[in-house]
Amino acid sequence: MHQFDLKNKTAVITGGAQGFGLNIAKKFLISGAKVYIWDVDMKELEKAVNEVKNDKLKYNIVDVTKFDEIQETVNEIIQLDKIDILINNAGITGSTAKLWDYDINEWHKVIDINLHGTFNCSKIIVPHMIKNNYGRIVNIASVSGKDGNANASAYSTAKAGVIGLTKSLGKELADKNIAINAVTPAGAKTRILNQMSKEHVQRMLSKVPRGRFLELEEFTSMICWLSSEENSFSTAAIFDISGGRSTY
Repeated sequence: MHQFDLKNKTAVITGGAQGFGLNIAKKFLISGAKVYIWDVDMKELEKAVNEVKNDKLKYNIVDVTKFDEIQETVNEIIQLDKIDILINNAGITGSTAKLWDYDINEWHKVIDINLHGTFNCSKIIVPHMIKNNYGRIVNIASVSGKDGNANASAYSTAKAGVIGLTKSLGKELADKNIAINAVTPAGAKTRILNQMSKEHVQRMLSKVPRGRFLELEEFTSMICWLSSEENSFSTAAIFDISGGRSTY
């Protein structure tokens, strides 16, 4: 796969201790970036750092639903580094249930982490990017936000919100050297699938014309390009990576 130049860049990746987030971190490190991974799971963060063994990989315990916690962590980081790249990746799928049967507390939790978390991190970090006149933000959305998945109303709603936020923020910052984009992957072989029933996973796979799940290397390569200086024009855009499922 193509190698991108992220030397002298510093990235923050939410939900970075495993799955998409950790694989993005590994790709960024190979490309020369310094990376801060954020997560709520201390054990997974320590496991990730021990696995990667790279001095440029740092970690913070951060709950993206806690605005003050994010602010405090960002203030600590910018004492040492500029934040050039933000990957809003933290998310949960929630349970699979009909909307009228959906647990109200779980609904709010899914919206809080997936959508409000993206808002919180962007709101706090964007002013620093404006000050430095440079930034790349990539929001991890989902084809669920485009199509709406049955029995996944909370997740579909949250990711649709992330798509709308991306388009609005990208237009607000289009006169600066800051690009805001989102990607909408179909299912990939990560631990997030373990939160879903086997029937739901099979239904997801049946909708993909390619007939397989997304490979992580395919995903991280797209994220790297969107996060690099090579992406000097595209902003407020939604990049599909669904194997032909959603092509709009």
